[in-house]
Amino acid sequence: MELLIAIVVLVLTGAGVGFVSGLLGIGGSSIMVPITFFVFTALGVPGEVSIKLAFGSNLLVVFPTAVSGVSAHMRKSSVWWKPGLIMGIPGAIGSVTGAIFTLRFLNESILRLVFGLVIAIAAVRMLTCKIPVTDTDGGVPESKMLVLIPSGFAIGIICGMLGLGGGIIIVPVLMLVSKYEMRYAIGTSLLIMTFISFAGAFAYLISGLSVPDLPPFSIGYVNLAAWACLAMTSIPIAYIGAITAHKLPATWLRYIFISIMFYIALKMIGPYFLLATIFERYLLLIS
Repeated sequence: MELLIAIVVLVLTGAGVGFVSGLLGIGGSSIMVPITFFVFTALGVPGEVSIKLAFGSNLLVVFPTAVSGVSAHMRKSSVWWKPGLIMGIPGAIGSVTGAIFTLRFLNESILRLVFGLVIAIAAVRMLTCKIPVTDTDGGVPESKMLVLIPSGFAIGIICGMLGLGGGIIIVPVLMLVSKYEMRYAIGTSLLIMTFISFAGAFAYLISGLSVPDLPPFSIGYVNLAAWACLAMTSIPIAYIGAITAHKLPATWLRYIFISIMFYIALKMIGPYFLLATIFERYLLLIS
């Protein structure tokens, strides 16, 4: 792949991810990670290094993109700080934990399956249940506040291991557990993502400082060139996406979000179903 083509691919990817991030409160790493990984490998970077660079670089992209989205949602008073901090701080700790696990073992296949199943179940739940509209004061019962602490930590672990921002899980948790209306779940999700993404990116950066022969412009497992290409469009367009979220009916946002959840779940689980089908046909042939 020529360098110019790689730059164009990353810039366009950043634009799409930025809009989706601001619109739906998700990081878009499920899109960025495979594309960034493909770009690195096409440029001749070994696969084992490429996947770590993709995780670290994309987490760093999520951070300013989420900040841009939060600033727009704050103008509409749709960011609730107390639940965001209660979930975001343990999420940051979990993100570092997950990143360290991946860097040491790099075996996330089972987690991808579990992640896909969790997303599928949450999507079905969001589709079938009636979400009450919460008062706009941000109040959440203390018992449910306590649920947000382990939820944030668990989500952080998954995000750190797979280089995700976490919004695809955070928004359903806020809606189903705390009964948030869609726009408030999106704004608060972006706040939580700032903690998770920054902590995870920092872990990948520090852990890769002593690694030799990384691509140019890399600081640890964060490649600043890839980051710049993605962030230059994702940051400003995330603001546009957030403004758009307040112009669309909440029901539309909910169904768009559910559709993306099903897509990501199938993307995560799909290879396992394919392997199961191949194995089943193999058994039929030898029986």
